[in-house]
Amino acid sequence: MNRVLIILTLVLFGAQTIAYASPDTDVPSNVRNNQFFVESLRLNNLARLAYDEGNYVASMEFSDEAIRFANLSDEYVLSRLRMMETDNAIAAARTRLTFAETVGAATRYPTEYSEARVAFADANTFRAAERWDDAIDSANHVLALLAHIEGLPGVFALPAQYTVRLWTVYGDSLWNIAGRPWVYNDPWQWRRLFEANRDRMPERDNPDLIVPGMVLTIPPIRGETRQGMWESGRTYPPLP
Repeated sequence: MNRVLIILTLVLFGAQTIAYASPDTDVPSNVRNNQFFVESLRLNNLARLAYDEGNYVASMEFSDEAIRFANLSDEYVLSRLRMMETDNAIAAARTRLTFAETVGAATRYPTEYSEARVAFADANTFRAAERWDDAIDSANHVLALLAHIEGLPGVFALPAQYTVRLWTVYGDSLWNIAGRPWVYNDPWQWRRLFEANRDRMPERDNPDLIVPGMVLTIPPIRGETRQGMWESGRTYPPLP
């Protein structure tokens, strides 16, 4: 009987320790005080009552069940915390994706934006399948793909064409045009403009001669999407 009492005491106090463990302040109360935790407390109380009444067999049975429900509570809490972490990651990815859309990422950064859309869809698919790690990884991939995108709503897509203006007023030359942030942000890329527009130059082999009113095509240099004619007064992002 003494051996039974020793085992029973260890089981009983084990159940009490699990049931009354100090609450984690990072765990919301509605998650911490879940149905499994509440049941473990009830069973623990029954085990103590049975023990006080000398019904050691019943006390051991209640204690075993209290421990089982306490373990179920731990599993539930961990699962819910993982779910919350996943939802937070997906929410952050959604916010970043929405921001990217408002600054024209679909045309400014078509490759990264397209990959981000796929990764975001994957994150939600994994979330539905309760594949928390995969969902979080996909959401974080969205953030990584779009991390470098900056800008404000109302920013226009990079222009695909430019109408040459007066040199005396605007200093238009292939060198200066190529150096503008929304063209190539690098004057040394003037030759790319020249080759793309050679057939419309006043003198086909003379890159120094351009005239006001001629329309230059601005070909992509880094896979960026360009569309439309440059317009004065619009805000354009710099070429990344």
